[in-house]
Amino acid sequence: MAERAAHVPVLLDRVLELFAPALTGRPAVVVDATLGLGGHAEALLTAHPHLRLVGLDRDPQALELSGRRLAPFGDRATLVPAVYDELPAVLDRLGLSSVDGVLFDLGVSSLQLDATERGFSYARDAPLDMRMSLGTGSTAADVLNTYSVGELTRILREYGEERFAGRIASAVVREREREPFTTSERLVRLIYDTVPAAARRTGGHPAKRTFQALRIEVNGELEVLRRALPAALAALSVGGRLVVESYHSLEDRMVKRALAELATSRTPEGLPVELPGHGPQITLLTRGAEQATEQEIEANPRAASVRLRAAERIREAG
Repeated sequence: MAERAAHVPVLLDRVLELFAPALTGRPAVVVDATLGLGGHAEALLTAHPHLRLVGLDRDPQALELSGRRLAPFGDRATLVPAVYDELPAVLDRLGLSSVDGVLFDLGVSSLQLDATERGFSYARDAPLDMRMSLGTGSTAADVLNTYSVGELTRILREYGEERFAGRIASAVVREREREPFTTSERLVRLIYDTVPAAARRTGGHPAKRTFQALRIEVNGELEVLRRALPAALAALSVGGRLVVESYHSLEDRMVKRALAELATSRTPEGLPVELPGHGPQITLLTRGAEQATEQEIEANPRAASVRLRAAERIREAG
């Protein structure tokens, strides 16, 4: 498979290392909540012969390709068309009351980024689509052609952390009056002309933040993650582990807050003993957010922005 050869799972060895204590030598269940092309899933199933894996993805094309990749594992791999905030409903349908691990590898997948016609990349001209679920919901072009200046400014500033959000939003609204936006090349050209020359010389491609913001808005990524994190943590059995790979600061901050909330005691300060049921529910397995090594980034440039956090459930949810 050409797709398989092109797909290099990010921080694969570290992901396997973090899950190993929860999975080794016994029947276990892991949910790969962002299956993509199935690289992490294949490695987990290979490393743990008694493992059952439930793979979720909203992208039908990803499910088709990962299904071929994971076919040798037979009924040990169950693939489900679902967005990851649907995890509780999926587990309920499968009769699973708890699981031993949940993996999130967030952001845009290799499949989506490399498929020019999907419109995720600013490097090649393509229709402004950016939907992870093909044929469902609004496209990036819909956002650009219908949102007000204020709405565009908000998503560029919040989701793209774009310093020139207002300037770019105003330029988009002016330009769409002349002709609606349909392809990425015209948007990239507008951004390049709008961002000051001095700012274009640092921080990567000037369109990167705008494309990130549009993708997040089109797919509701942060809202989905906000619902999915507590659901995933609640699904873990005692000893079960959550591993999350984030690729921008908004995701990573959200993960950090969700983990910190359950890793902190709720016993009021000053009491000499821990109140029953008020102790931490999880323990953190990483010191802050781990990043890829220079060697991994050289081999897999998409690992450059990854931030990995992990936790283990140490008592039942209250």
